[in-house]
Amino acid sequence: MALASIGNSEFDRDTAITPRAPGVTGDGTAEHDVHIHQGWTLFGAANGGYLLATAARALADTLPHPDPFTVTAHYLSATRPGPAVVRSSRAHTRRSLSTGQASLFQTAGDGTEVERLRVLATYGDLDALPEDVRTTAKPPELPPREHCVSRDGLGDGEGFGAAEIVARLDLALDPATAGWATGGPTGPGEMRGWFDFADGRDPDPLSLLLAADALPPTTFDLGVIAWVPTVELTVHVRRRPAPGPLRIAVVTRNLAGGFLEEDAEIWDSADRLVAQSRQLARLLS
Repeated sequence: MALASIGNSEFDRDTAITPRAPGVTGDGTAEHDVHIHQGWTLFGAANGGYLLATAARALADTLPHPDPFTVTAHYLSATRPGPAVVRSSRAHTRRSLSTGQASLFQTAGDGTEVERLRVLATYGDLDALPEDVRTTAKPPELPPREHCVSRDGLGDGEGFGAAEIVARLDLALDPATAGWATGGPTGPGEMRGWFDFADGRDPDPLSLLLAADALPPTTFDLGVIAWVPTVELTVHVRRRPAPGPLRIAVVTRNLAGGFLEEDAEIWDSADRLVAQSRQLARLLS
């Protein structure tokens, strides 16, 4: 059994898991107590990437392989700060890969248990992957961080910059995709920027799950400022990221019927594509 590393950063503390006895059972099931922290919310609702990383940490403690390779989450209802439990199980194990599922539950005000999130994931060992790379993908061309729109420029009061999660992060957005925050013209539905933790924590595979859902919605670049909750999110982790800030590029090509997709690429400081994601989100006015 491999457990994702726990450090002293805020992200590590706030995604911590506590196994319930007897731990992983003989049939490959486990329960972990977790606490959903206020600091990773957007105006009261927990961020989808933060929830995914929390559930993925529990799966890392349940499966025989250490690293998420592909993780898909369906968000069933809004998760609020407070106690929760993650129930996970092994679905299939091979030599180099293992697959499991996990669900996050909270107790509602009437005492009933409500499932908030359901995850299906395949894990492996990123350090065992070959080094060959054949790709046509290129990292996004971003201005230096000092020329980007920082947290202070993302709006206060009821704006995105006031969201609780933003204070945990060190985001710097490409001005070309931040017109919604600076009063400039809107764009074609893109969001690009630098991603780092405010406390300087280096990225790892679990934090890539957070990063995939950390930038402002691409609808802002379309001139539509509204709540955009995630319906489904899939993240493919390709490499273990090098130390240093990440670069993220997100694009939406189709907003129709009140739903949109967001395709993201995440690049590390060594110019390697370390994660890709797609999510389906709903536009709520």
